[in-house]
Amino acid sequence: MADPQENPENPSARLPRWGRDLTRLLPIRSQFIISGNIRDHFLTPVAGGSSDRMTPAPLRRCLWAALEQQGYRFLLIYDPVDGLRPYPHEEGVMDRAKQLFDLKFQDGVMPMSLDRLSLLMKDLARTREARCALLIDFASRLARHPDQLDAAEHRFFLAAERLAVHALPIVPRGKEVQNEDMKPRFNPVLWLLNRPQDMPSWFALDNVRVESLSIGLPDFETRALAARSYFPLFSGAEAAPSGSAETFAQNFARATEGLPLTALSDTAQLADRQGIAWDSVEDAVQCYKVGAPENPWKAPYLKKRIAGAAEFIEHRVKGQTQAVTKTVDILMRSVMGLTGAQAKSGGNRPRGVLFFAGPTGVGKTELAKTLTELVFGDARAYIRFDMSEFAEEHNSARLLGAPPGYVGFEAGGELTNAVREKPFSVVLFDEVEKAHPRILDKFLQILEDGRLTDGRGDVAWFSETILVFTSNLGIYGEDAEGNRIQNVKPGDSYKTVEARIRGAIADYFKYRLSRPEILNRIGDNIVVFNFIAPPVAERIFAGMLENVIRRVREEHALTLELALEVRERLKAWCTGELDNGGRGIGNQLESCFINPLARALFAFDSHGKTSVTVTAIEAEDQIVTLSLK
Repeated sequence: MADPQENPENPSARLPRWGRDLTRLLPIRSQFIISGNIRDHFLTPVAGGSSDRMTPAPLRRCLWAALEQQGYRFLLIYDPVDGLRPYPHEEGVMDRAKQLFDLKFQDGVMPMSLDRLSLLMKDLARTREARCALLIDFASRLARHPDQLDAAEHRFFLAAERLAVHALPIVPRGKEVQNEDMKPRFNPVLWLLNRPQDMPSWFALDNVRVESLSIGLPDFETRALAARSYFPLFSGAEAAPSGSAETFAQNFARATEGLPLTALSDTAQLADRQGIAWDSVEDAVQCYKVGAPENPWKAPYLKKRIAGAAEFIEHRVKGQTQAVTKTVDILMRSVMGLTGAQAKSGGNRPRGVLFFAGPTGVGKTELAKTLTELVFGDARAYIRFDMSEFAEEHNSARLLGAPPGYVGFEAGGELTNAVREKPFSVVLFDEVEKAHPRILDKFLQILEDGRLTDGRGDVAWFSETILVFTSNLGIYGEDAEGNRIQNVKPGDSYKTVEARIRGAIADYFKYRLSRPEILNRIGDNIVVFNFIAPPVAERIFAGMLENVIRRVREEHALTLELALEVRERLKAWCTGELDNGGRGIGNQLESCFINPLARALFAFDSHGKTSVTVTAIEAEDQIVTLSLK
């Protein structure tokens, strides 16, 4: 037999799911605990409108629409701040409530203690003069702690529990009663809670007369229906071609995946004030999420910058042609808004995801910094997290914030706070393999949905960020005896290095962590860096040496020169071992040249001189000395 609630001709069928459940259960349930997404808007039939016209409305209005269809005459709403007030605000409703329950309203409200509210609940459940209901709003705030009640709070909830058990469905009497009203239904008590746990744990335990209704976020179809009502608020809607409203609704619904209907309303208001066109609805949603009307990703100068990206990066990251080429390809895809384009809905994912893997000191972190300057024109848009600091599971509280009730809860998380502060940024997770596996699980939500909720319940959006992970996985491995061996080494071809590192990354996520889903979401965005080749090492050495010469000129007003023999010997010392990449070259230069140079300059009489030459450099017993002239 067909469910009348699902009949499209039945007005109740157009209500949200929780509204349909409520009307269906009114004959057998005396109280309802309604929790979840209770502060959202809900599609509600328009009073006096056409049979299919719906509009987004607050919960109490949608709730009243459900009750009114069942013959209820009014709703009494109580909250701990204002007290009691009747709903709807129509002539005669307040008088009817006063007459039935001996209420004394002043300016439309009546202050009320818990004891008085308890008596009102009892009177309301028993009256047969009219169908009515009591809505207790902000019920989560009635008690300081639901399982540590004081005497008055315990007495109130106990009376409510007892009423739920002993109340009977009623058939109203009087000349206003119609045929539909002859069916027995309860005059219910409705509790609005943020979470079901905000009620005493024993309240609904084994109580078949209390029904819990959970309200979730709206689905795609609901968002699309609501979006149509906001079309006129966008610029150019009045002159849009035929069919534009439907296209707009579909795009709006896709862009707001995972958001409540109030987000659509707020987005439309922002678009109205800023004059955003209907065909740029995604920009309006982005503005709502990150709170910034300007989008650097759509700046006219960005394409010109990206066109010369390879050359720009090569000045900072030398000798990594393959890695730079793949990075620029992914960056171009991000700029064109095509990240995740193969998926039906991928609008909330990060703009780009890069997994930099390879030997230490070859430019992985430097490339992340260069991307920041290239895209956002500001190195301060770079956010770095050293994942070796998150080797313990409890350190996840630093990233996301402590849970409610723990020390530091109010501060939020380092990651979520940073992204809310800089929604357009490059977020670098350095040496990601050193983080605890449970912390890595947090990245699943970021990579898939582009959002993360901190301990306070605040959402940080990653949809306008580039995520960069760096790793040294695959450089070393273990032999059959468990000894540490070098898996790749300088001199190996790039093809060999890439294949072995990619294989090691796959093994790590699939078999060591048993989390192939993380690797699957990273996809083919793994960028493998090669070892520094000798010709590249010489260029890096020359650049670092020029930095030293410039610093001496700035600090001491001296032009530093090196004899050819000194330069060649120094180059041989610094570039002889390339396992540690450019960072190793810098360390060697500091040890073999900068330290003895500082010692020599300290003793050098530079008075009246504008230049100084390093004429000789010697190493004896691991002590380097140099001569100045």
